[in-house]
Amino acid sequence: MENGNAPQLPDSPKESSGTLGGAVNDAARFWEPRRLVYNSVLMLATVSWFLATWPHFRPMLKMSTFVLLAILAMLANLCYSAAYLLDVPLQLSSLGAIWKRRRWILWLAGTAFAIALANYWIADEIYPFVR
Repeated sequence: MENGNAPQLPDSPKESSGTLGGAVNDAARFWEPRRLVYNSVLMLATVSWFLATWPHFRPMLKMSTFVLLAILAMLANLCYSAAYLLDVPLQLSSLGAIWKRRRWILWLAGTAFAIALANYWIADEIYPFVR
């Protein structure tokens, strides 16, 4: 398109870092690859519970349980997405450069909190009621 009416895309991510779209793109580039690690860690915690207490959880191996686990996984991913609500505004603030270097701390704290919440949920809400 040589007519000059086509929108110009930035040559580098730094050119768009001051815009809302640029901040959302940068957030996605940071958070989405780490979502795989987050999900893997939560899955490992859940599988560890099943293996460590195997005879106890055996009656739970039915389709309705897998549907419940899928719903809980979707809720965990919804909570993970809440990081965008903090990340994007901080990128656009005067603290943007500092935030980009330190947002891994939010990822680490959020993942640790999710592990603790998953373990609590399994130990207190699911484990006692398995028959």
